[in-house]
Amino acid sequence: MSLYSFYRISKPSSAKIPSGEVQSEYKSLRNRTFWGATVAYSLYYVCRMSLSVVKQPIIDDGVLTPGQLGIIGSALLFIYAVGKFMNGFIADYCNIRRFMATGLIVSALINLLMGASGLLYGTAGIASGLLFAVFAVVWGINGWVQSMGAPPGVINLSRWFPMSKRGTYYGIFSSSPYIGEFLSFIIVGVVVSAFGWEYGFIFSAIGGLVGAVIILVFVSDTPESKGLPSVQELSGEKPVKTDSLPTVQLQKMVLTHPGIWIIAVSSAFIYITKYAVAGWGVLFLQKAKMFSLESATQIIAFSAAFGVLGTVMAGWLSDTVFKGDRIKPAVLSGLLSFLSLGLFLLTEGGYILNIVYVSLFSLFIGVLYCIIAGLMAVDIVPRKATGAALGIVGISSYVAAGIQDIASGYLIEGFAVKPEMAPSMTDAEILAGTVYDFIPVSIFWLAAALVAFILPVSFWNRMKVR
Repeated sequence: MSLYSFYRISKPSSAKIPSGEVQSEYKSLRNRTFWGATVAYSLYYVCRMSLSVVKQPIIDDGVLTPGQLGIIGSALLFIYAVGKFMNGFIADYCNIRRFMATGLIVSALINLLMGASGLLYGTAGIASGLLFAVFAVVWGINGWVQSMGAPPGVINLSRWFPMSKRGTYYGIFSSSPYIGEFLSFIIVGVVVSAFGWEYGFIFSAIGGLVGAVIILVFVSDTPESKGLPSVQELSGEKPVKTDSLPTVQLQKMVLTHPGIWIIAVSSAFIYITKYAVAGWGVLFLQKAKMFSLESATQIIAFSAAFGVLGTVMAGWLSDTVFKGDRIKPAVLSGLLSFLSLGLFLLTEGGYILNIVYVSLFSLFIGVLYCIIAGLMAVDIVPRKATGAALGIVGISSYVAAGIQDIASGYLIEGFAVKPEMAPSMTDAEILAGTVYDFIPVSIFWLAAALVAFILPVSFWNRMKVR
Protein backbone atom coordinates (compact mmCIF):
# COMPACT_ATOMS: atom_id res chain seq x y z
CA MET A 1 0.00 0.00 0.00
CA SER A 2 1.39 3.42 -0.98
CA LEU A 3 1.61 6.33 1.44
CA TYR A 4 -1.05 8.15 -0.59
CA SER A 5 -3.45 5.21 -0.40
CA PHE A 6 -2.85 4.81 3.33
CA TYR A 7 -3.73 8.41 4.20
CA ARG A 8 -6.38 9.32 1.61
CA ILE A 9 -10.02 9.73 2.64
CA SER A 10 -11.84 6.42 3.04
CA LYS A 11 -13.94 5.12 0.17
CA PRO A 12 -17.64 4.40 0.83
CA SER A 13 -18.18 0.92 2.22
CA SER A 14 -19.84 -1.61 -0.06
CA ALA A 15 -21.63 -3.08 2.99
CA LYS A 16 -24.57 -0.86 3.95
CA ILE A 17 -26.19 -0.57 7.38
CA PRO A 18 -29.84 -1.78 7.36
CA SER A 19 -32.27 1.17 7.25
CA GLY A 20 -33.75 0.33 10.64
CA GLU A 21 -30.32 0.57 12.31
CA VAL A 22 -29.00 3.65 10.49
CA GLN A 23 -29.82 6.31 13.07
CA SER A 24 -28.64 4.33 16.10
CA GLU A 25 -25.40 3.31 14.37
CA TYR A 26 -24.82 6.87 13.13
CA LYS A 27 -25.23 8.39 16.61
CA SER A 28 -23.02 5.74 18.19
CA LEU A 29 -20.18 6.20 15.69
CA ARG A 30 -20.57 9.98 15.73
CA ASN A 31 -20.25 10.13 19.51
CA ARG A 32 -17.28 7.73 19.57
CA THR A 33 -15.50 9.76 16.89
CA PHE A 34 -16.21 13.10 18.51
CA TRP A 35 -15.17 12.15 22.04
CA GLY A 36 -12.18 10.15 20.83
CA ALA A 37 -10.89 13.11 18.85
CA THR A 38 -11.61 15.54 21.68
CA VAL A 39 -9.78 13.53 24.36
CA ALA A 40 -6.88 12.76 22.01
CA TYR A 41 -6.45 16.41 21.04
CA SER A 42 -6.17 17.35 24.71
CA LEU A 43 -3.26 14.88 24.92
CA TYR A 44 -1.73 16.55 21.86
CA TYR A 45 -1.47 19.61 24.09
CA VAL A 46 0.24 17.67 26.85
CA CYS A 47 2.99 16.93 24.31
CA ARG A 48 3.08 20.63 23.37
CA MET A 49 2.91 22.33 26.78
CA SER A 50 5.64 20.29 28.47
CA LEU A 51 8.25 22.96 27.66
CA SER A 52 6.17 25.67 29.37
CA VAL A 53 6.08 23.67 32.61
CA VAL A 54 9.86 23.14 32.77
CA LYS A 55 11.07 26.64 31.89
CA GLN A 56 11.81 27.81 35.41
CA PRO A 57 13.80 24.72 36.50
CA ILE A 58 15.82 24.89 33.25
CA ILE A 59 16.60 28.59 33.87
CA ASP A 60 17.45 28.14 37.55
CA ASP A 61 19.69 25.16 36.77
CA GLY A 62 21.69 27.40 34.43
CA VAL A 63 20.93 25.13 31.46
CA LEU A 64 19.31 27.73 29.16
CA THR A 65 18.33 31.43 29.32
CA PRO A 66 14.85 32.94 28.85
CA GLY A 67 15.91 34.20 25.42
CA GLN A 68 17.03 30.73 24.34
CA LEU A 69 13.80 29.20 25.64
CA GLY A 70 11.86 31.81 23.69
CA ILE A 71 13.65 30.77 20.49
CA ILE A 72 12.99 27.08 21.20
CA GLY A 73 9.32 27.76 21.88
CA SER A 74 9.02 29.89 18.74
CA ALA A 75 10.58 27.11 16.63
CA LEU A 76 7.54 24.98 17.42
CA LEU A 77 5.11 27.82 16.80
CA PHE A 78 6.58 29.02 13.49
CA ILE A 79 6.77 25.53 12.02
CA TYR A 80 3.35 24.74 13.49
CA ALA A 81 1.99 27.78 11.64
CA VAL A 82 3.26 26.56 8.27
CA GLY A 83 2.26 23.00 9.10
CA LYS A 84 -1.25 23.96 10.11
CA PHE A 85 -1.70 25.86 6.86
CA MET A 86 -0.45 22.98 4.71
CA ASN A 87 -1.98 20.19 6.77
CA GLY A 88 -5.29 22.05 6.85
CA PHE A 89 -5.47 21.82 3.06
CA ILE A 90 -4.13 18.25 3.02
CA ALA A 91 -6.49 16.97 5.73
CA ASP A 92 -9.56 17.80 3.60
CA TYR A 93 -8.48 14.85 1.43
CA CYS A 94 -7.31 12.54 4.23
CA ASN A 95 -8.39 9.70 6.49
CA ILE A 96 -8.65 11.75 9.69
CA ARG A 97 -8.15 8.72 11.97
CA ARG A 98 -4.78 7.73 10.51
CA PHE A 99 -3.62 11.31 9.95
CA MET A 100 -4.35 12.41 13.51
CA ALA A 101 -2.85 9.31 15.14
CA THR A 102 0.41 9.65 13.18
CA GLY A 103 1.01 13.19 14.41
CA LEU A 104 0.49 12.29 18.06
CA ILE A 105 2.73 9.21 17.93
CA VAL A 106 5.63 11.24 16.50
CA SER A 107 5.04 14.09 18.98
CA ALA A 108 5.22 11.61 21.86
CA LEU A 109 8.51 10.21 20.57
CA ILE A 110 9.93 13.75 20.30
CA ASN A 111 9.04 14.45 23.95
CA LEU A 112 10.78 11.23 24.88
CA LEU A 113 13.87 12.38 22.98
CA MET A 114 13.81 15.76 24.76
CA GLY A 115 13.72 14.06 28.15
CA ALA A 116 16.51 11.67 27.21
CA SER A 117 18.64 14.57 25.94
CA GLY A 118 18.16 16.35 29.25
CA LEU A 119 19.28 13.29 31.18
CA LEU A 120 22.37 12.98 28.99
CA TYR A 121 23.13 16.66 29.58
CA GLY A 122 23.21 16.03 33.32
CA THR A 123 25.21 12.77 33.18
CA ALA A 124 27.42 12.99 30.08
CA GLY A 125 28.32 16.66 30.33
CA ILE A 126 26.82 17.80 26.99
CA ALA A 127 27.58 21.46 26.26
CA SER A 128 24.74 23.91 26.90
CA GLY A 129 25.04 25.30 23.36
CA LEU A 130 24.65 21.84 21.84
CA LEU A 131 21.61 21.11 23.99
CA PHE A 132 20.06 24.41 22.88
CA ALA A 133 20.60 23.53 19.21
CA VAL A 134 19.15 20.02 19.66
CA PHE A 135 16.13 21.33 21.53
CA ALA A 136 15.44 24.03 18.92
CA VAL A 137 15.57 21.57 16.00
CA VAL A 138 13.64 18.76 17.69
CA TRP A 139 10.99 21.08 19.14
CA GLY A 140 10.58 22.61 15.71
CA ILE A 141 9.85 19.16 14.26
CA ASN A 142 7.32 18.74 17.06
CA GLY A 143 5.61 21.84 15.70
CA TRP A 144 5.02 20.13 12.36
CA VAL A 145 3.50 16.95 13.77
CA GLN A 146 1.47 18.95 16.29
CA SER A 147 -0.16 20.66 13.31
CA MET A 148 -1.62 17.29 12.31
CA GLY A 149 -4.05 17.37 15.25
CA ALA A 150 -6.47 20.29 14.88
CA PRO A 151 -7.47 19.98 11.18
CA PRO A 152 -8.73 16.37 11.39
CA GLY A 153 -10.27 17.13 14.78
CA VAL A 154 -12.41 19.92 13.31
CA ILE A 155 -13.02 18.15 10.00
CA ASN A 156 -14.71 15.38 11.97
CA LEU A 157 -17.38 17.94 12.89
CA SER A 158 -18.03 18.70 9.22
CA ARG A 159 -18.14 15.02 8.27
CA TRP A 160 -20.28 13.81 11.17
CA PHE A 161 -22.45 16.72 12.42
CA PRO A 162 -25.23 18.83 10.88
CA MET A 163 -24.83 22.62 10.73
CA SER A 164 -27.39 23.12 13.51
CA LYS A 165 -25.19 21.30 16.04
CA ARG A 166 -21.79 22.48 14.85
CA GLY A 167 -21.42 25.48 17.17
CA THR A 168 -22.20 23.53 20.34
CA TYR A 169 -19.90 20.64 19.51
CA TYR A 170 -17.16 22.92 18.22
CA GLY A 171 -17.24 24.68 21.57
CA ILE A 172 -16.76 21.37 23.37
CA PHE A 173 -13.94 20.31 21.03
CA SER A 174 -12.25 23.69 21.48
CA SER A 175 -11.97 22.96 25.20
CA SER A 176 -9.37 20.29 24.37
CA PRO A 177 -6.37 22.66 24.51
CA TYR A 178 -7.39 23.88 27.94
CA ILE A 179 -7.87 20.33 29.20
CA GLY A 180 -4.40 19.53 27.91
CA GLU A 181 -2.96 22.61 29.59
CA PHE A 182 -4.67 21.70 32.86
CA LEU A 183 -3.22 18.17 32.76
CA SER A 184 0.20 19.58 31.92
CA PHE A 185 0.35 22.19 34.65
CA ILE A 186 -1.10 19.94 37.36
CA ILE A 187 0.23 16.43 36.62
CA VAL A 188 3.40 17.25 34.69
CA GLY A 189 4.11 20.01 37.22
CA VAL A 190 4.00 17.45 40.04
CA VAL A 191 6.27 15.09 38.09
CA VAL A 192 8.81 17.88 37.47
CA SER A 193 8.78 18.92 41.13
CA ALA A 194 9.31 15.32 42.28
CA PHE A 195 11.79 13.98 39.73
CA GLY A 196 13.23 16.85 37.67
CA TRP A 197 12.44 18.68 34.46
CA GLU A 198 13.68 15.86 32.22
CA TYR A 199 10.91 13.57 33.48
CA GLY A 200 8.28 16.17 32.57
CA PHE A 201 9.03 15.44 28.91
CA ILE A 202 9.05 11.68 29.48
CA PHE A 203 5.68 11.70 31.25
CA SER A 204 4.21 13.85 28.46
CA ALA A 205 5.39 11.25 25.94
CA ILE A 206 3.43 8.56 27.77
CA GLY A 207 0.31 10.74 27.61
CA GLY A 208 0.77 11.20 23.87
CA LEU A 209 1.00 7.48 23.21
CA VAL A 210 -2.19 6.92 25.21
CA GLY A 211 -3.90 9.53 23.02
CA ALA A 212 -2.79 7.78 19.83
CA VAL A 213 -4.36 4.53 21.04
CA ILE A 214 -7.61 6.39 21.76
CA ILE A 215 -7.70 7.73 18.18
CA LEU A 216 -7.11 4.32 16.64
CA VAL A 217 -9.79 2.67 18.79
CA PHE A 218 -12.58 5.28 18.73
CA VAL A 219 -12.28 7.60 15.70
CA SER A 220 -13.92 6.78 12.34
CA ASP A 221 -13.20 8.64 9.10
CA THR A 222 -16.58 9.25 7.42
CA PRO A 223 -20.16 7.97 7.81
CA GLU A 224 -19.98 6.58 4.26
CA SER A 225 -16.91 4.48 5.13
CA LYS A 226 -19.06 2.74 7.77
CA GLY A 227 -21.92 1.94 5.43
CA LEU A 228 -23.99 4.99 6.36
CA PRO A 229 -25.45 7.77 4.18
CA SER A 230 -23.76 11.22 4.16
CA VAL A 231 -24.31 13.56 7.10
CA GLN A 232 -26.54 15.75 4.88
CA GLU A 233 -28.86 12.83 4.22
CA LEU A 234 -28.78 11.67 7.83
CA SER A 235 -29.70 15.11 9.19
CA GLY A 236 -32.14 16.11 6.44
CA GLU A 237 -30.13 19.19 5.42
CA LYS A 238 -30.97 20.71 2.07
CA PRO A 239 -28.13 20.35 -0.46
CA VAL A 240 -26.28 23.54 -1.38
CA LYS A 241 -24.55 24.47 -4.61
CA THR A 242 -21.06 24.04 -3.21
CA ASP A 243 -21.65 20.40 -2.20
CA SER A 244 -21.12 19.30 -5.80
CA LEU A 245 -18.01 21.39 -6.49
CA PRO A 246 -14.50 19.84 -6.36
CA THR A 247 -12.60 20.35 -3.10
CA VAL A 248 -9.74 22.14 -4.85
CA GLN A 249 -12.15 24.73 -6.31
CA LEU A 250 -13.72 25.33 -2.90
CA GLN A 251 -10.29 25.79 -1.33
CA LYS A 252 -9.48 28.48 -3.92
CA MET A 253 -12.73 30.24 -3.00
CA VAL A 254 -11.68 30.21 0.64
CA LEU A 255 -8.30 31.77 -0.19
CA THR A 256 -9.99 34.80 -1.79
CA HIS A 257 -12.63 35.36 0.91
CA PRO A 258 -11.80 38.67 2.72
CA GLY A 259 -13.60 37.53 5.84
CA ILE A 260 -11.19 34.64 6.34
CA TRP A 261 -8.21 37.01 6.34
CA ILE A 262 -9.83 39.42 8.80
CA ILE A 263 -10.53 36.47 11.08
CA ALA A 264 -6.94 35.27 10.61
CA VAL A 265 -5.42 38.61 11.70
CA SER A 266 -7.77 38.92 14.68
CA SER A 267 -6.98 35.35 15.70
CA ALA A 268 -3.27 36.19 15.56
CA PHE A 269 -3.69 38.74 18.35
CA ILE A 270 -5.80 36.31 20.38
CA TYR A 271 -2.98 33.80 20.17
CA ILE A 272 -0.41 36.34 21.31
CA THR A 273 -2.26 36.82 24.60
CA LYS A 274 -3.38 33.21 24.94
CA TYR A 275 0.12 31.82 24.47
CA ALA A 276 1.70 34.58 26.54
CA VAL A 277 -0.16 33.40 29.64
CA ALA A 278 0.12 29.69 28.80
CA GLY A 279 3.81 29.89 27.89
CA TRP A 280 5.13 32.50 30.35
CA GLY A 281 2.50 32.59 33.09
CA VAL A 282 4.31 30.15 35.37
CA LEU A 283 7.59 32.06 35.05
CA PHE A 284 5.78 35.39 35.57
CA LEU A 285 4.20 34.17 38.81
CA GLN A 286 7.53 32.85 40.07
CA LYS A 287 9.71 35.82 39.16
CA ALA A 288 7.28 38.76 39.41
CA LYS A 289 5.07 37.57 42.28
CA MET A 290 7.43 35.15 44.00
CA PHE A 291 5.23 32.04 43.97
CA SER A 292 6.77 28.58 44.21
CA LEU A 293 6.74 26.27 41.16
CA GLU A 294 3.91 24.23 42.70
CA SER A 295 1.74 27.29 43.40
CA ALA A 296 2.47 28.90 40.03
CA THR A 297 1.56 25.76 38.07
CA GLN A 298 -1.62 25.35 40.13
CA ILE A 299 -2.71 28.94 39.39
CA ILE A 300 -2.17 28.52 35.63
CA ALA A 301 -3.87 25.10 35.77
CA PHE A 302 -6.98 26.74 37.25
CA SER A 303 -6.93 29.17 34.34
CA ALA A 304 -6.89 26.24 31.91
CA ALA A 305 -9.91 24.71 33.66
CA PHE A 306 -11.87 27.94 33.21
CA GLY A 307 -10.76 28.06 29.58
CA VAL A 308 -12.62 24.77 29.14
CA LEU A 309 -15.77 26.41 30.52
CA GLY A 310 -15.31 29.41 28.23
CA THR A 311 -15.03 27.42 25.02
CA VAL A 312 -17.97 25.16 25.91
CA MET A 313 -20.07 28.21 26.78
CA ALA A 314 -19.07 29.97 23.55
CA GLY A 315 -20.65 27.46 21.21
CA TRP A 316 -23.80 27.10 23.28
CA LEU A 317 -24.27 30.84 23.85
CA SER A 318 -23.63 31.66 20.22
CA ASP A 319 -26.02 29.00 18.90
CA THR A 320 -28.86 29.41 21.43
CA VAL A 321 -28.73 32.74 23.26
CA PHE A 322 -27.42 34.85 20.37
CA LYS A 323 -29.09 32.73 17.64
CA GLY A 324 -25.91 32.25 15.61
CA ASP A 325 -24.66 35.84 16.04
CA ARG A 326 -20.91 35.56 16.60
CA ILE A 327 -20.12 39.29 16.99
CA LYS A 328 -21.95 40.18 20.23
CA PRO A 329 -20.36 37.44 22.37
CA ALA A 330 -16.99 38.23 20.75
CA VAL A 331 -17.17 41.91 21.80
CA LEU A 332 -18.30 41.11 25.34
CA SER A 333 -15.71 38.39 25.93
CA GLY A 334 -12.92 40.46 24.32
CA LEU A 335 -13.49 43.42 26.62
CA LEU A 336 -13.68 41.26 29.75
CA SER A 337 -10.56 39.26 28.81
CA PHE A 338 -8.60 42.52 28.39
CA LEU A 339 -9.70 43.83 31.79
CA SER A 340 -8.98 40.58 33.66
CA LEU A 341 -5.55 40.23 32.01
CA GLY A 342 -4.72 43.76 33.16
CA LEU A 343 -5.64 42.88 36.74
CA PHE A 344 -3.50 39.73 36.59
CA LEU A 345 -0.43 41.50 35.19
CA LEU A 346 -0.53 44.89 36.89
CA THR A 347 -1.91 44.30 40.39
CA GLU A 348 -0.67 42.47 43.45
CA GLY A 349 -2.59 39.77 45.29
CA GLY A 350 -2.19 36.40 46.90
CA TYR A 351 -2.79 32.88 45.70
CA ILE A 352 -6.61 33.05 45.57
CA LEU A 353 -6.81 36.49 43.96
CA ASN A 354 -4.37 35.50 41.21
CA ILE A 355 -6.43 32.39 40.55
CA VAL A 356 -9.49 34.62 40.16
CA TYR A 357 -7.75 37.04 37.78
CA VAL A 358 -6.16 34.47 35.50
CA SER A 359 -9.22 32.21 35.55
CA LEU A 360 -11.49 35.04 34.43
CA PHE A 361 -9.01 35.86 31.67
CA SER A 362 -9.00 32.27 30.46
CA LEU A 363 -12.78 32.05 30.67
CA PHE A 364 -13.29 35.07 28.43
CA ILE A 365 -10.36 34.47 26.08
CA GLY A 366 -11.72 30.93 25.69
CA VAL A 367 -15.02 32.35 24.43
CA LEU A 368 -13.21 34.76 22.09
CA TYR A 369 -10.85 32.06 20.82
CA CYS A 370 -13.69 29.65 20.08
CA ILE A 371 -15.86 32.18 18.26
CA ILE A 372 -13.28 34.05 16.18
CA ALA A 373 -10.56 31.45 15.59
CA GLY A 374 -13.04 28.64 14.94
CA LEU A 375 -16.76 29.24 14.50
CA MET A 376 -16.52 32.38 12.37
CA ALA A 377 -14.07 30.70 10.01
CA VAL A 378 -16.08 27.48 9.77
CA ASP A 379 -19.37 29.36 9.28
CA ILE A 380 -18.35 31.19 6.12
CA VAL A 381 -16.81 28.30 4.17
CA PRO A 382 -18.21 25.15 2.51
CA ARG A 383 -18.01 21.82 4.37
CA LYS A 384 -15.39 20.33 2.08
CA ALA A 385 -13.02 23.29 2.62
CA THR A 386 -13.14 23.40 6.43
CA GLY A 387 -9.50 22.33 6.70
CA ALA A 388 -8.39 25.05 4.29
CA ALA A 389 -10.12 27.76 6.34
CA LEU A 390 -8.52 26.53 9.55
CA GLY A 391 -5.17 26.35 7.77
CA ILE A 392 -5.31 30.03 6.84
CA VAL A 393 -6.39 31.07 10.33
CA GLY A 394 -3.81 28.73 11.83
CA ILE A 395 -0.77 30.04 9.96
CA SER A 396 -1.59 33.61 10.96
CA SER A 397 -2.28 32.65 14.57
CA TYR A 398 0.84 30.60 15.15
CA VAL A 399 3.24 32.92 13.33
CA ALA A 400 2.00 35.58 15.75
CA ALA A 401 2.35 33.19 18.69
CA GLY A 402 5.91 32.41 17.60
CA ILE A 403 6.80 36.11 17.32
CA GLN A 404 5.29 36.55 20.77
CA ASP A 405 7.51 33.82 22.24
CA ILE A 406 10.70 35.44 20.90
CA ALA A 407 9.61 38.98 21.75
CA SER A 408 8.44 38.01 25.23
CA GLY A 409 11.64 36.09 25.97
CA TYR A 410 13.86 38.99 25.00
CA LEU A 411 11.65 41.63 26.64
CA ILE A 412 11.86 39.65 29.88
CA GLU A 413 15.61 39.07 29.53
CA GLY A 414 16.36 42.60 28.24
CA PHE A 415 14.83 44.36 31.25
CA ALA A 416 16.31 41.98 33.84
CA VAL A 417 18.76 43.22 36.46
CA LYS A 418 21.53 40.77 37.31
CA PRO A 419 23.07 40.60 40.80
CA GLU A 420 26.45 42.09 41.51
CA MET A 421 29.03 39.70 40.17
CA ALA A 422 31.35 37.79 42.51
CA PRO A 423 34.28 35.72 41.21
CA SER A 424 32.95 32.54 42.81
CA MET A 425 29.40 32.85 41.38
CA THR A 426 28.27 30.21 38.89
CA ASP A 427 25.99 30.89 35.91
CA ALA A 428 23.17 29.12 37.74
CA GLU A 429 23.60 31.39 40.79
CA ILE A 430 23.60 34.50 38.59
CA LEU A 431 20.41 33.43 36.81
CA ALA A 432 18.71 32.47 40.07
CA GLY A 433 19.54 35.91 41.56
CA THR A 434 18.40 37.94 38.56
CA VAL A 435 15.47 40.34 39.11
CA TYR A 436 12.99 40.59 36.22
CA ASP A 437 10.87 43.61 35.20
CA PHE A 438 7.67 42.35 33.56
CA ILE A 439 6.07 45.76 32.86
CA PRO A 440 7.33 46.09 29.24
CA VAL A 441 6.20 42.59 28.27
CA SER A 442 2.88 43.13 30.06
CA ILE A 443 2.19 46.21 27.91
CA PHE A 444 2.91 44.12 24.81
CA TRP A 445 0.48 41.40 25.91
CA LEU A 446 -2.27 43.88 26.83
CA ALA A 447 -1.99 45.75 23.52
CA ALA A 448 -2.51 42.46 21.66
CA ALA A 449 -5.56 41.65 23.82
CA LEU A 450 -7.10 45.01 22.90
CA VAL A 451 -6.60 44.63 19.13
CA ALA A 452 -7.90 41.04 19.24
CA PHE A 453 -11.52 42.06 19.74
CA ILE A 454 -11.50 45.58 18.22
CA LEU A 455 -10.48 44.29 14.78
CA PRO A 456 -13.44 41.96 14.11
CA VAL A 457 -15.85 44.59 15.45
CA SER A 458 -14.48 47.17 13.02
CA PHE A 459 -14.75 44.88 9.98
CA TRP A 460 -17.65 42.62 10.92
CA ASN A 461 -19.62 43.37 7.72
CA ARG A 462 -16.90 41.76 5.64
CA MET A 463 -16.96 38.62 7.76
CA LYS A 464 -20.48 37.58 6.85
CA VAL A 465 -21.24 34.58 4.68
CA ARG A 466 -20.97 35.56 1.01
